[in-house]
Formats: sequence, C-alpha cells, structure tokens
Amino acid sequence: MVLDVYKLLQSFPKIEVYSLVDQIKRAAYSVPANIVEGCSKKSKKEFRRYLYISRGSLEELRYFLLLSRDLNDISREEQGNFEEKLTEISYLLNQLIKSLTSTTSRTSITSRTSRPLNTSKNWRKT
Repeated sequence: MVLDVYKLLQSFPKIEVYSLVDQIKRAAYSVPANIVEGCSKKSKKEFRRYLYISRGSLEELRYFLLLSRDLNDISREEQGNFEEKLTEISYLLNQLIKSLTSTTSRTSITSRTSRPLNTSKNWRKT
C-alpha cells in the first residue's frame, strides 16, 4: 500500500508537495511502521496500543485521499481503488486487535486456574 501511495503522489501538483503530499506520506508509512514497532514490544497490551495507533493512521490516510479526490488531485476511480485496499487493511487490523484481546483474556484466566496451589503438600510432590 505504501508504495502505491508514493506512486500516486507523483502526479500531485507541486504546490501540494509540502502540505497534503507530506501528510499523506506520513499517514501511509505510519500504518505498517506502528505494526512493526508494536510487534517488538514485550506485552500484548502494548502491541494492541500500537495497532490502535496504526488504525488511526489508516483512517487519517482515508480522509486525506477523500480530500484529494474532492480537490481533484486524484480521480474517483483512484480513490475507490485505495478505499478497497484500506477497507481490507482495516478489517485485518481489527481482526488482529480482536484476537489479541481474546487471547489476553483467555490466557489470564487459564493461567490463574491451571496453576497448582502453593501448599506444602503440592510442593513436596514436585
């Protein structure tokens, strides 16, 4: 997606290079960058936080592409093509967030109930 955005931006008017083009670039590369950064964190909770940031950047990109269409910098067809990609990426991000939330809940419950009690009787058996 990021490479497609960069290709699209080559046709933008020069007047937009330091304003709208810059904002679109930042939003576009922020989506995967936040996923990568979040993946390197120690906990699922931190990872989820970065996924939410990534989702916010995705929505920001969506808005900037709509604005670009309204300003006639891109065609309806180009914006529509990106909208399809953004919708798919948004869905995948939401599913990943959901899976991390579900896993976190299950793991914490399971880990609490599956540990043996720390009694002297249990301790001697191990």
